[in-house]
Amino acid sequence: MNRVALVTGLSGQDGSYLAEFLLERDYDVHGLVPYGRRELCDPRCQLHYGDLTDASRIAAVFNEVSPDEVYNLGAQSHVRVSFDLPVHTADVTGVGALRVLEAMRQHRDASGRSPRFYQASSSEMFGNAASPQDESTPFHPLSPYACAKVFAYWQTVNYRDAYELFASNGILFNHESPRRGEHFVTRKITRAAARIKLGLQDRLALGNLEARRDWGFAGDYVEAMWLMLQHDEADDFVIATGQTHSVRDFLEEVFGHLDLDYNDFVEIDPQFFRPIEVDALRGNSEKAQRILGWEPRVSFSELARLMTEHDLEAARAEAQGLTSETPN
Repeated sequence: MNRVALVTGLSGQDGSYLAEFLLERDYDVHGLVPYGRRELCDPRCQLHYGDLTDASRIAAVFNEVSPDEVYNLGAQSHVRVSFDLPVHTADVTGVGALRVLEAMRQHRDASGRSPRFYQASSSEMFGNAASPQDESTPFHPLSPYACAKVFAYWQTVNYRDAYELFASNGILFNHESPRRGEHFVTRKITRAAARIKLGLQDRLALGNLEARRDWGFAGDYVEAMWLMLQHDEADDFVIATGQTHSVRDFLEEVFGHLDLDYNDFVEIDPQFFRPIEVDALRGNSEKAQRILGWEPRVSFSELARLMTEHDLEAARAEAQGLTSETPN
């Protein structure tokens, strides 16, 4: 009998990669998704419409699906947007995780079935703590998003300790892919560079080019999520590459791949700066490597190339469409 997984945020970058990973291992995959959000959803998945603000809907999905594993990936995940929508971010990203945990506890108590739970925590929780950050590094959140993630992290620990649920936190550092939303800086860069290369765009406006992040490939990181729930004991793990690069470094990789100089096209726009900036994040995933046997595979340069080639193909299709629409 196939194992059953319930994934919140199935229609996002991580959810889509995780669904593919689980389907390859013969899981029955169910997803909680907002109505109408199906762009990245694998047709083999069973979708349940709802969101993390609706406790009764979450409970109903648990009773219907009776999952073996639960992956809470759903969130308002854009840090800059969280400053404009702090209450919404707290409700979805923070209290939303609590709603899932409580639905799981009630389902366990009513049915006798106890799923394993993964919470998508974030390196943003560390703020400007000294690098490298690991599982023992104190949190110092510097955004409403990070504050909400800290709340969700400690609720996960509390439900593990107080209610004896198998509940693990994955503290994931930045992870990107061609499926990354276009409002995130890496995808914004690769999409703009490809369009500039083909003459579809002239300029790219960005904020802080000196911010440094530990960037990995989302497809690698979903394996770590799964490995956490296969481990004998619930625990918390940092997932990272251990290397840090600046936004400027990413620009150089992407534009260089297209034989362009980013200095000719990039302009700084103050509206894209955060009210409080996290200067640098670099993770130490030694614990995950030692206990889970997990290691990142895709390098920073490979990631930039992968994303750039994807957006170059999309730009070519866009250019072809414009050409075909031009009257003779």
